[in-house]
Amino acid sequence: MGDLTIRPATADDLPDIVAMLADDPLGAQRESPDDLSPYERAFARLAGDPNQHLVVAVREDRVVGTLQLTVIPGLSRRGATRSIIEGVRIHSEERGSGLGTLLIEWAVDESRRQDCQLVQLTSDATRIDAHRFYERLGFEASHLGFKLRLD
Repeated sequence: MGDLTIRPATADDLPDIVAMLADDPLGAQRESPDDLSPYERAFARLAGDPNQHLVVAVREDRVVGTLQLTVIPGLSRRGATRSIIEGVRIHSEERGSGLGTLLIEWAVDESRRQDCQLVQLTSDATRIDAHRFYERLGFEASHLGFKLRLD
């Protein structure tokens, strides 16, 4: 994939990350690239937590992908540590290039390095193409997810 680098995100990457989060029908409804202040506060919290890994994929000094990996120690499954992959986004010009696969592979490899026994993720029920993508990478649609909005 050329000169691709996956590295920890910095505060300077926030405009690019937020632009990717907003660049689809669902994100366009819930993200606000014009006001970065809530993202800056969230980034500060992430940066201060060693179990949070917000990364960007960079090619030719341009952010072209991102994801967040969260490592969660637990008691269930005999004290297993698990990771959760969130906020996977690929720049529109890079979709279909294999970059998404590389980012997920990075997250799985990092989960192994963090001694996780399970990697999990959720995907909006309307993202059928994403579901096929994750299944091709070996993920199983094994659970039904629930969310409760706290306004």
